[in-house]
Amino acid sequence: MTKNSFTIRPDFLICLMLTLAVISVYWQVGSHEFISFDDSVYVTENRYVKAGLTRESMIWAFSFADKKGAYWQPLTWLSHMLDCELYGLNAGMHHRTNLLFHIANTILLFLVFGRITGELRKSAFVAALFALHPLNVDSVAWVAERKNLLSTFFWMLTIFAYVRYTESPSFIRYISVSLMFLSGLLAKPMIVTLPFVLLLLDHWPMGRFESLKSAALTSGIRSPTSVLLLEKLPLFMLSVISVSLSSSSLQHYENITVRGAPTDLRFANALVSYVGYIWKIICPRNLSVYYPYPEAIPLWQYTGGGLLLICVSILTLRTLKRMPCLATGWLWYLGTLVPVSGLIQTGLWPALADRWAYVPLIGIFVMMAWGIPEICKDREWRHAKTGLVIIAVMVLSILTVMTWFQVRYWKNNITLFEHALKVNPHNYVAHGHMGVALAAQEKTDEAIRHYTRILRSDPNDFKTLNNMGLALSDQGKPDEAIRYLSQALRLKPDYAKTLNNMGIVLAKQGKTEEAVHYFSEALKSDPDYAEPSYNMGNIFNNQGNINQAVEYYTRALRSSPYDAEIYNNLGIAMLRKKKINEAAACFQKALQNDPDNTEALGNLKMIMNSRKN
Repeated sequence: MTKNSFTIRPDFLICLMLTLAVISVYWQVGSHEFISFDDSVYVTENRYVKAGLTRESMIWAFSFADKKGAYWQPLTWLSHMLDCELYGLNAGMHHRTNLLFHIANTILLFLVFGRITGELRKSAFVAALFALHPLNVDSVAWVAERKNLLSTFFWMLTIFAYVRYTESPSFIRYISVSLMFLSGLLAKPMIVTLPFVLLLLDHWPMGRFESLKSAALTSGIRSPTSVLLLEKLPLFMLSVISVSLSSSSLQHYENITVRGAPTDLRFANALVSYVGYIWKIICPRNLSVYYPYPEAIPLWQYTGGGLLLICVSILTLRTLKRMPCLATGWLWYLGTLVPVSGLIQTGLWPALADRWAYVPLIGIFVMMAWGIPEICKDREWRHAKTGLVIIAVMVLSILTVMTWFQVRYWKNNITLFEHALKVNPHNYVAHGHMGVALAAQEKTDEAIRHYTRILRSDPNDFKTLNNMGLALSDQGKPDEAIRYLSQALRLKPDYAKTLNNMGIVLAKQGKTEEAVHYFSEALKSDPDYAEPSYNMGNIFNNQGNINQAVEYYTRALRSSPYDAEIYNNLGIAMLRKKKINEAAACFQKALQNDPDNTEALGNLKMIMNSRKN
């Protein structure tokens, strides 16, 4: 008689453990808010995204128009639209979608390397480092970085499809590789380097160069290099097309300009940042959402950085035959960082960005997972295997704790930018966002202190001048507010937010005609901006011009379909038009989007009581 035995496959168990580890660290993002840095462009102030998967929104996703300076990434836009279709503006659910993609990327990374190397433990270690390293928190805890997670998801699927193709080559399998790669490019063009990485994997661990070399000796076919390059040609062509489309999409916007940093400074910063990412792997402290671009870099830093990169490159090439894992990992790291090295820049460009290391760091993790055991084996160290397991467990435990704390900083604007200013008190991007966050909490004095600090450094920062004007208006200082807003408009006459704020200040002073002029100009500059439409609606509502009020409230809702205040005021206008059912529907919609809106609740109760009577 035999007992039925139940065994769990090791790879399934590892996937389960990786999933639980990621959830234990990142589940807290479900209570996090959207942040003001880029989340507004990608979700909270984007009328096409907030509308969900409508025909108009999907056409917009594939066009170059109205992207607020973001490059062409239609699949990412569709992903955000799907979230809004399912969850509205529930920030926690948007964050949880990011978490799901990070879990998927972690598991795919493990499965890919486990399949092509047969080394489950080492593959699990690489995946665990990827899953739990604090440097990857930006990509997971930042809703706007969905593009990073989504493109990496298709990066991993492309490699997986490629492995299947190499095991049994066929046209259909090659098409699947191309489609996965194309999907990744449609999510974020940074993955243009993937064909290059496939060539690295051909060398190690897949050994295709050696197998083709043996076949060439017996059958006289072309050299392995030419065969493998030709095989990747369609993928390289997709990369070229993607770069061209991304470049064209940015040139579509006049406000996106190449940063004025000299070429030598860009090159120096690229060398320093390559080393900087490696240091952050070893010592992931003082991580920040934004690292200001340097005005100058000391000679010793970039020469030292360049020498270090050259020395490591020479070392990995010298050990190419004995430890090919080092060359694959190192060239993976160097190559995949090229698109974000900063040699070509657009818009607000940081010195480096943790989120940009999401894929490149896999190369360093591969060097650690396979290289260190090889070195220990060469040295014939006793108990090396046991020692490495203990060290790996300790490292992963420390990283888990550090990542958990790093995720906490992303809870909201205040916690995020407060931490960024602790890392670097001269981070003026953080000062700006901190000021806006404090102003939203009606801590105007504190907000003004942050704005003042920025303006001391750059008196012509038109966005900060605009924010300062709005803050002074909230303090009841209209004359000072108008002075700052006028200065901002001299620098940027078509900036819709300043035009809108000038209208608000003038409306408070009773200068209705002038206010309407500025609101109208704001709408000319940005037709999708909801606030000036809402403000125009309020003016016409107060004047008793109900039809125009309804027209502008309706227009505002097209851009901001989840705004409870707009629904409430539209409901009031409908009441004045004696359209009771439409008014009730507006108040219900307001409460659906904001259950704590007491004014809408009172208005709805008034209608319900009148119906009873």
